[in-house]
Order: sequence, then C-alpha cells, then structure tokens
Amino acid sequence: MPVDIATLNGPQAEAVQCTEGPLLVLAGAGSGKTRVLTYRIAHLVEDLDVAPWEILAITFTNKAAAEMRERLQGIIGPRCRGMWVSTFHSMCVRMLRADAERLGFSKSFTIYDADDQKRLYKEIMAELDIDPKRFPVNALMGRISQAKNELIVPGDFEKQAIDPVGKVAARIYTRLQERLRAANAFDFDDLLVYAYLLLKNHPDVLEAYQERFRYIMVDEYQDTNHAQYAITGLLAQKYKNIMVVGDDDQSIYSWRGADIRNILEFEQDYPNCHTVKLEQNYRSVGNVLAAANAVIANNQHRKAKKLFTSAEDGEKIHVYMATDERDEGRWIAGEIEKRRSAGMSYNQIAVFYRTNAQSRMLEDMLLRAGVPYRIVGGTKFFDRAEIRDVMAYLTLVVNPSDDIAAKRVINVPRRGIGKTTIERIEQFAREMGMTFMQGAELVVLDPELRASTRRAVGEFVELIKEAQEYSGELRRVVEMIVDRAGLISALTNENTDEARGRIENIQEFMGVVDEFSQTHEEDDAEFAAPTEGDAVAGDAEPVRVLRGDSLADFIEWVRLRTDLDTMGEDGKAVTLMTVHSSKGLEFDCVFTAGMEETLFPHMNSVNDAAGIEEERRLAYVAITRARKVLYLTCAQQRQIFGQTSANPVSRFIHEIPAELRQTSGLGSAGFSGTGWEKRGSRRGIAGSGTEAGGGRVFGRSSASGSAGRGDRDRAGRSGHTGSSVHGSGGYVNPKAGKKEAAGVTFSVGDAVDHKTFGRGKVVKVDGDTLHIRFAKTGQTKKLLKDYAPIVKIG
Repeated sequence: MPVDIATLNGPQAEAVQCTEGPLLVLAGAGSGKTRVLTYRIAHLVEDLDVAPWEILAITFTNKAAAEMRERLQGIIGPRCRGMWVSTFHSMCVRMLRADAERLGFSKSFTIYDADDQKRLYKEIMAELDIDPKRFPVNALMGRISQAKNELIVPGDFEKQAIDPVGKVAARIYTRLQERLRAANAFDFDDLLVYAYLLLKNHPDVLEAYQERFRYIMVDEYQDTNHAQYAITGLLAQKYKNIMVVGDDDQSIYSWRGADIRNILEFEQDYPNCHTVKLEQNYRSVGNVLAAANAVIANNQHRKAKKLFTSAEDGEKIHVYMATDERDEGRWIAGEIEKRRSAGMSYNQIAVFYRTNAQSRMLEDMLLRAGVPYRIVGGTKFFDRAEIRDVMAYLTLVVNPSDDIAAKRVINVPRRGIGKTTIERIEQFAREMGMTFMQGAELVVLDPELRASTRRAVGEFVELIKEAQEYSGELRRVVEMIVDRAGLISALTNENTDEARGRIENIQEFMGVVDEFSQTHEEDDAEFAAPTEGDAVAGDAEPVRVLRGDSLADFIEWVRLRTDLDTMGEDGKAVTLMTVHSSKGLEFDCVFTAGMEETLFPHMNSVNDAAGIEEERRLAYVAITRARKVLYLTCAQQRQIFGQTSANPVSRFIHEIPAELRQTSGLGSAGFSGTGWEKRGSRRGIAGSGTEAGGGRVFGRSSASGSAGRGDRDRAGRSGHTGSSVHGSGGYVNPKAGKKEAAGVTFSVGDAVDHKTFGRGKVVKVDGDTLHIRFAKTGQTKKLLKDYAPIVKIG
C-alpha cells in the first residue's frame, strides 16, 4: 500500500520524496522531523522496494530510536524488523561485537561507564605518581575524551601536547588504552574510536557495511562530534544516499565535543546536496514562537529560518521578578497549583534550570506546597553504590578480565580481604602479565598470607566461576548471583533504614532485569536477521540479536541506557530538569527559572562570543519546549554556590519584544518576608522522606543525596538563616521552626492559613498528614504538617 504523502505539508513531502543523493533537512523546533524521517523510510520500503536492512537510521537517544521504531511499525508493520534504528554508540557496539577480534579484543568485551572509568584513571594516576591536587582527574578525563572524540590516538596526542595538563594527560592516555585492552573493555568514547578504526583499516568490513546500508539517515546532526561525522562519512562514501536532519539553532552540546560546523558545512561536504527547510511549527502557540524567533535572531552563525504556526497567539510570556530564590520557588509552586486547578495535569508541566545547583531550592518549595515532582538527572538509579556492586558482579561473570569490576567487589560485602591483600594480588598479576582474577587464584596458594584471607579470596574466585555455569531464566540467574554474593544478607544484618533502602533498590533492579527480558523475548524487532546473501564482514552474523536470557546482552543494554531513557511516564508529577536534558521533549506549560546574567547566560560564557551564541541556542531550546504557556523567572538576589549575589535580568528576556511579555513580581507578588520559613521545617527538604502531600517524589532528591552533601548544604546555609531570608535581621534558631510547627496539634475543624493556598479547614488528620480543604480553590490537599507552611488560626 503506497505511503500517504498527502497528509504532509509541502516541504515535508519534498524531503520524503527526495531519496537519492545527499539531503540536508533543516528542521525547526516542533516542525515534524520525526514524522519526515519515518515517512521517508516507509516511502523507501513500501513505494521503492528498498529492503528494510539496507536502511540505517541513527538517532541521539535510545528513547528516540524506540519511538521511531514504534511509528514505523504503525506504518509498515513487521517489515521494519531487519532495519538498524539505533544510537551511534549502539551501532558501534554492534559493529565491534561482530569483529572485535580484528582489533585485539574478544567478543565478550565490557563497556566502562563514567564511574568505572574514574576508578581506572585514579589507579593509573597513582601508578604513574601523578598528584590529583595539581592535576584534577576530571580535567584529565575531559582532555582525553576530547582527544578521542576528535580521533586523536595516543601517539599523536603526545606530539601535540604542549601545556603541563596536556603532557600529563598524554602519559595517562597511553597507559589507559593499555589497561582497557588488558581488561577487554571499552569506554564510551572508545566505542566510536574503535568502530572508526575498524572501518578505516579493514576495507572488506567497510565495503560490507557500505553495500548493506545503501540509505543512511542521521537525526540531530548538529550534535554530532568529529568521530561520529567521520564514521557517517565512511559509511556514506560509496552511494552518497545520506540524509541528515537537524537544527543549527538547537546545537547545545559543544562541551561534549559536538561540532556545529558539521551541519553548517554539509553543503560543502556534499556539493550536489539538496536542502529543505521545515519552518512550520506544530507544537507551540504564536506568542511562544514569536519569542523564540526574536531571541535566536540575535545569533550571527546560523542558517536563516523563521518558524511560523497556524495556531492562535495564546497567552503572553509570563515574566516574574522574585525577591530571592525562595520567593521564586514559592511563586512557581503557586502558579503550578493555579494551572492544576484550571485542569492542567502535573504531567504537562516542567520546570527547567540552567545548573543542577538550582534544583535544591525549587524542590524544597514544591515539597512544601505538596506538588509531586520527578527529577531527571538527580542521582541516577544506576549510579547508586549498591546497584554498581550488583553490576560489577554480573560484569565479572561475563568478562573475568575486568579488573576494575573485580577490585570493586572482592571485599563487598566484607570478607576480610584488605588493602594489602588486594595490592599483593595486583603485584602478582602485574609480574605475571595476567588479569586480577588470575592473580587472585595464585594468591590462594601463597603461604605468606593468613589462612583466613586465603580462604576468603578462594571463595570469591569460586563464586565467580560457579556463577558462570548458571543458566536459565535471566532473573533467576541474577538473583542467584546476588544471593551467592551475599549482598542482601549483609545489608539485612546492618538493620538500618539506609540499608533497607539499598535492599529496595536491589529489588527494584530485578524489575529492570524483568523489563529487559520481557522486551527482548523474541528476536527483538530491531535486531532480526535479514535474509540470506546479506552477510557482513567475514562469517560474522549479519545483525546481532539481543537475547532476553543473555546476561552479557543485559549488561550491554544497561550500559547504553541514558538518564533520559529511564524517565518514567508513570504517576502524575511535575518534571524538573536542566535545560540541556529537555531537548526533544515538549510540555503544555514550561517554567524556566534563574533567567539572570551569569546564571543564564552562564558566567563561563559571558566573555566569549561563541559561548554566548550557544547559551542563546540553549534559551531557544527552553522556549520552544512550551506548547501553550511559558514562564520565565528571575530573582533580585539569590544564594547559589554558597554565596549571595544580585544579578541583572538575563539579556534573553530583554531580547523578547516588550509587547509579548507580561511582567509581575517585586511588590506585586505580595511577598514581604513574613517569616513564613519559620513555620515550616527549617531544614527544608533534607531528610524529608519521599512523601509530599500524597504525591510521590520521583528520583532521588538532589538535597538528600549523600549525607555529606546534605550536611554541608545545611551548614553552608546556617549563616544565612537569620538575616536576609526573614527580613527581620535578628538571628533565628534554626531548630525553633521545626519544633514550632511540629509541636502544634491539629484537629478536624481547625481553621488554618497556608502560604500558597490561603485559608482552609482541616477535614481529616492522619498522623503527621493533614487533609485540608482550601476555600480559594475548593480543593482538598494532603500536606505533611512539618513541611507545609501552615499556621493554625485562633
């Protein structure tokens, strides 16, 4: 059945029907680019009889890949099975799994995430005697990551390094690659580097993929880095049927190595390229688009385009000037409630901020107002210590050469294997040129070690070997490994709330295992093998199939997931995230907080023209996420990074024409520092548990992160409690507020006053939770009495 192109607008249809040769699609925000991509693939398969596996579609997140696959399934049904629709990194992993041996690795290689990588860096720095105070590990990791993204190999990097940090990084880079190879592991950047080397140095492999992928499509092309650009270039070299889609106005990842020149110079790379501009926006109301167009027009380095819409103008852009960051958060919470009582769902509301540090106060204020929220990008689930421990055990079972995983868990839970023993094993392994696990086997025979230590090491080695024999349903295998390792029993013995929380997280992890097994039961649609005669490079199977019962595949799947892929749709909650994380998403109502000079645009970019242009693109991304309503807030003064500062209003607000803005605040907000803080808990959210007014808080609150950080936050603020917040100037005992609110008893029928919702009546008391019916909105809300800013009247 031919694909129905009549439903597309003119430029969309033009892009879909232009199938041969290079094509550049400049797709403005909300202009239907995913639709163009899916229809173009459908047109190739249905109307032009292109085999599905001859098409390669590259997206930037796993979530986008899944969405595209789903849409294709809707249009062309099961025929889309043999097609590769994946992220760059997933594609590279699949190429490497097929031919790892040619690069000196085995097929069971593991992928190191940032945490594993950092541990390895620290070990190498200790080994090379590099002082982490003079050369911070993050700076060195950044330099080497940048080099890999630019495809600079260690030898060349060494020649180019002239400054002290570069010279130290060059030494580490060389050793790093040796250590990774010995561990049969790749870090994230290596996936691109080695896939590039595989294609560049093995003509037969390159030709097989060129023949196979006759049609290549790359989404979000403005965010590609040099390595991704080079890989795409090699694959498209033969047939040049390459379509790239992107928006130079949304290029916001230069700090990750993204190179905006890739999209700006595409027409020079492919001189006979056809260009299509998608400028009709189907997402936002007129005023939001007019604001976005006005802001981005101030950038010099861009391709001219102007979004337009057939939708109505909608509300003006709401600008609120708060007295300080508490007022800002309180006002946002109040506006969210107004939208909610007017019928908008919490799910359709998002609050963005430029830096993670801003989220703590926003969380605090939403908690007090009883607004449920989820944080995208707080402490991620897979970053928690107990989950890393489980992952390290699973990784060792699949790849015993992974020394970082082995050292992480050889004494977790505690087995009496101390630092000295671990160093002894390392020394053995180094001298004999073997892996850490092989060294551990030798140490078991070492008469100089205590018998109990030898026994403990022997049991650990035995445990891993035994686990390699487990088979059957994946969840059972994982449960057996966790059980045999004694992780849960050790936590049960600790018998603390924190340990119980960790056990819950490990149980939650079993849910992740189930999710993987269920979604990869049959031969996973995207990985189904094409027909005969389509073999790739040598005798490797043409497309790898992720199997629902394979532990190795599960580990790879987890490693390639990103934070945005795990953003749940469950529950009704407001989404909190940085502007960077918001790319590709849309909400009916968007708040962007902290619109001040030095915060947004960020202080690191203020003196740099290219930096300011990137910040402006970031503002453009924030504005264009809003479908119906956009709020921009700023504060007269704010405490952030431990100091109070008064910043001018962001230039990006001034760039929006005055007739599109509606400003309120400072004086008009009715905020006069009435000491409301004294009524709630002085501690704010740290240690607040997870319930907030009956709404679940999704994700871990950034304030209750690690104990150390929360305490420091509180200590950092304690000097600030008395003066500027209360407006009274006198010192207030931080504990007083807690007792004051907590000490009051409320009963049914009590009249109360709430900072955001006004007067109300207690209709039910359930322990510390009060059910209050508010006169102004007629809503009944559940609030925790110690955290809600409520006072009993009379």
